[in-house]
Amino acid sequence: MKIKLIFGSDTGNTDYVVDTYIINLLDPYKVEVKEVHNLKPEDWKTDDLIILGIPTWYDGDLQSDWEDYYEEFTQIDFTGKTVAIFGLGDQIGYSEYFVDGIGILAKAVLHNGGTIIGHWPTEGYDFDESKGLVNDDYFYGLAIDEDNESDLTFERIDKWIKQLKTEIGQLTEFAQNLEMA
Repeated sequence: MKIKLIFGSDTGNTDYVVDTYIINLLDPYKVEVKEVHNLKPEDWKTDDLIILGIPTWYDGDLQSDWEDYYEEFTQIDFTGKTVAIFGLGDQIGYSEYFVDGIGILAKAVLHNGGTIIGHWPTEGYDFDESKGLVNDDYFYGLAIDEDNESDLTFERIDKWIKQLKTEIGQLTEFAQNLEMA
């Protein structure tokens, strides 16, 4: 299993989450980490799983590197690709835009044929609105609030990575069964 983790970070919080938690918890998988501003078209043509990391800025804006890349991102063919998304947001200061970036990226992936795994429960969060919602009970991906709940970050990431490993295993088993049929 090869994983590509693509993220953007202006203040360093997303970078910190990637380096401190996510990379270590994805062991034993081979993970290639790329920052959005360093992407090339061929970066989307490989890997079994793509993990996207995005903080939401201000009033539901994309992080600056994602914003610069977004038009190109919406043109990527995600057919046959499995994608997981995590996002950082501030559920108190920007309660009506909490982790909007997750939803903005998820909708582009789905529109272009991709499969999203790693939906995350909304239970335990206190926000007004989010474009990151699949429905009232789940985000498209992991929601992290380093501003107000940094004490929960490791626990949330640990559970999410375990969930991803389970979902990856189920997808692999399903694909193997299709090949044998």
